[in-house]
Amino acid sequence: MNIKFFSLAALLAASMLAHPAAHAQDAAKLAKDLANPIAALISVPFQFNFDSDIGPLDQGSRLTMNAQPVIPISLNDEWNLISRTILPVVSQEDIFPGSGDQFGLGDTVQSLFFSPKASTRSGWIWGVGPVFLLPTATDDLLGADKWGAGPTGVALKQDGPWTYGALANHIWSFAGDGDRNDISNTFLQPFVSYTTPTALSFAIQAEATYDWKAEQWNIPLGFFVSKVVRLGQQMISLQAGPRYYVESTPNGPEGWAFRANLTLLFPK
Repeated sequence: MNIKFFSLAALLAASMLAHPAAHAQDAAKLAKDLANPIAALISVPFQFNFDSDIGPLDQGSRLTMNAQPVIPISLNDEWNLISRTILPVVSQEDIFPGSGDQFGLGDTVQSLFFSPKASTRSGWIWGVGPVFLLPTATDDLLGADKWGAGPTGVALKQDGPWTYGALANHIWSFAGDGDRNDISNTFLQPFVSYTTPTALSFAIQAEATYDWKAEQWNIPLGFFVSKVVRLGQQMISLQAGPRYYVESTPNGPEGWAFRANLTLLFPK
């Protein structure tokens, strides 16, 4: 009787001790997957950005919440199609004298990446496809009122705890309000991150945009810390960190900014 009892107790204790380790391994893997923009992982990030010193008088401010669902679709045994959507909800004020306050949707950016399921022999992961600009803004001051399209691509490598690579796209406008400025913008996002065995990640990334019409750069540089945790039955990632505008357009945000991110994770 005692031997059976102690054997059962030992088995239960071992299973309880093993669970945190297994959870930590699962969380660390999810953290590495999150560092890959085209991982075969369903995720729904809600990204909050606060920018200030906007406008000719540097008196404007903007809070943007980007809903960014990422949905991988298996096409066959060799290829995935990764859908990445960015739908902004914006609250801004005083972006130029007399502009007042605006709240509503901004323009949507929809990217589709065709990506091999297997990495290259040297370990590189890549994807290419189209990107679309959809005029979903609910206010003239929240969007460009243009339809746009162009190519997008990403390449990265995951080497131990490190992930490094870059994502890029270019969007040309082809339709929309003829009174609004045409669009020809290049977006470059180099990134590097380090993920610990406890699912804590440290990342540096730039989000550079070059406006070929105005010949102007906008380059915020971000430093972020994130952690994958379990909330009940739901796996989530929490991220926060500062951003600094290395280069800004004449009426764009300047100086320091801040980002916080809550991502819902749905591993297979």
